[in-house]
Amino acid sequence: MCGRMAVTLPPDAMAQLFAAAPANDLPQIPNFNVCPTNDVHIVTSAPDMPRRLGAMRWGFIPAWYKKPGGGPLLINARAETIAQKPAFRAAARDRRGLIVASGFFEWTRDADGGRDPWYITRANGAPLAFAAIWQDWTNPEGSAQRTCAVVTCAANRPMQAIHHRMPVVLEPADWPLWLGEAGKGAARLMVPAAEDALVWHRVARAVNSNRASGPALIEPL
Repeated sequence: MCGRMAVTLPPDAMAQLFAAAPANDLPQIPNFNVCPTNDVHIVTSAPDMPRRLGAMRWGFIPAWYKKPGGGPLLINARAETIAQKPAFRAAARDRRGLIVASGFFEWTRDADGGRDPWYITRANGAPLAFAAIWQDWTNPEGSAQRTCAVVTCAANRPMQAIHHRMPVVLEPADWPLWLGEAGKGAARLMVPAAEDALVWHRVARAVNSNRASGPALIEPL
């Protein structure tokens, strides 16, 4: 799964990396503790339009919710069922994006049941591009909000030591297909990352609080 992430790459560097036009309302960076319901940086594409780097609420809101908390908080969408779930299937077909992150957090439990956090990044130091789906949700008063979820899959063999799920991490060559720019067949991309793609290290338990902030959250313990 993916329940927390960090973003340190400046927006202009993100825009250059993804060949996307940046919006004016991007979330503030750096943010070493991006939590569910926070805004995230996401790249989207539309026919005959340049790619766009924008902000969306992390927490997909289905069209039938009467309010943001009108049902479960949908921060992740399982690759195995995304095409069948009523909340996700239209977005999986037509509204896919790339959530940009520097790394993400996952937790294990110690012998006493305490939660030990780990910070996970690309082995080569490059930013992460998570497969995502998005939804424009309109509240009963008529105002709209853009929302999104990270697509997850079964963990690859090394990651299983930490958690049985992981985000779908897309390589640059696959970005056009996931964004719908290179035809059909994006479903085949929803697989675990290569076993040597990611590395991780223990970090302090301070990040267990969603109020924590600062670069110390990602420093090796």
